[in-house]
Amino acid sequence: MTVTDQLSSRKAAAVARGVATRGIYAVRAENAELWDAEGRRYIDFAAGIAVNNTGHRHPRVMASVASQAEAFTHTCFHVAPYESYVALAERLNALTPGDFPKKTMLVTTGAEAVENAIKMARAFTGRSGVVSFSGAFHGRTLLGMALTGKVAPYKKGFGAMPPEIAHAPFPNDFHGVSEAAALEHLERLFASSVDPERVAAIIIEPVQGEGGFVIAPAGFLRALRDICDRYGIVLIADEVQAGMARTGRMFGFDHSGVVPDLVTMAKGLAGGFPLSAVTGRAEIVDAPDPGGVGGTYAGNPLAVAAAHAVLDVIADERLCDRAVEIGETIRARLNHIADQQGMECVGDVRGLGAMNAFELVTDRSGNAPDAPLTSAIVAEAERRGLILLSCGTRYNVIRLLPPLTIPMDQLAEALDILEASIEAALMARAA
Repeated sequence: MTVTDQLSSRKAAAVARGVATRGIYAVRAENAELWDAEGRRYIDFAAGIAVNNTGHRHPRVMASVASQAEAFTHTCFHVAPYESYVALAERLNALTPGDFPKKTMLVTTGAEAVENAIKMARAFTGRSGVVSFSGAFHGRTLLGMALTGKVAPYKKGFGAMPPEIAHAPFPNDFHGVSEAAALEHLERLFASSVDPERVAAIIIEPVQGEGGFVIAPAGFLRALRDICDRYGIVLIADEVQAGMARTGRMFGFDHSGVVPDLVTMAKGLAGGFPLSAVTGRAEIVDAPDPGGVGGTYAGNPLAVAAAHAVLDVIADERLCDRAVEIGETIRARLNHIADQQGMECVGDVRGLGAMNAFELVTDRSGNAPDAPLTSAIVAEAERRGLILLSCGTRYNVIRLLPPLTIPMDQLAEALDILEASIEAALMARAA
């Protein structure tokens, strides 16, 4: 029995069944590479699900955390606050879109950031309704999964969802939902089912993560801004996956020129350490009473130190520019693959910066999803040493999330593996 087999057996006996895992047990990682318990090397196109934008164990991140650990690891900001939290809030206030007074609160996970943003919007407006979108992912907590626009596996079996949450269609031309149709449906929702004057917030990802890396059109985001202004609704940008240089800008909303009222961020913010934030208009962030937001581990000093280093690395190593370069390389290769004879399974290639994906279909003309082929490609790539993730409401999208620090020769190697994996999966199906 291999070490991996032993660990898998122990995991099955000791870990909750609902915690989904893969068969790769990590023992070491460096930048864009990861080694498992058998000593096998992988190129990591998951990056901890867009967490390690600065790569695994970036030296400046590790040095910053080590320095902080020499001072203190935890005091609880509510009990004995510290300057590094304040300084990070100042930096995030300056980095997020909008020329107005801002404030920030730090928490631990993306779901926490989302829930606190909703609390702020409700406290500020005195309203309780929230509008989210089909295909959205906003977390696995009770409110987070209610906001999420995908039933399985996130809502299935968990009973009634919190009330006054409505979902509107997210524009997706490949699935036949135009920007105009999505806006028309939202207006119908307000006319028939949800009083807009009871809506506290509209929350949206600039690029949907679990939804399949679908990019929100700039015109759609501008229209949402107008709707929010018309009805006094708080516009929340969920930048948990799209933020921190992943799309070629610091935040996904930066591509549209639209300024949200609140921004939630996590994942890439602290380079592998658990940290999230809500940043936005000072009057909205300040709406809850003292003690109404926060948490014991919120803004942990080690994670804050990591975040400061991450922001330095993004600026000094020009990772926004690197994201653009990486994305252009990936999409060029994916489009080349899609154009080849026999590759009609690649129905759509899309992406923004280094946040890219391709959707697999059985029939391009009808866009029928091919979830089995998607799973087969992910498994084949893993056998060949490339870690991939699937996503999409129809389970037929493969997303590519390399660290923004990946060497270009490793990027080329990974894309060779990807193409070979697609070919092998198709050949296995035909056999």
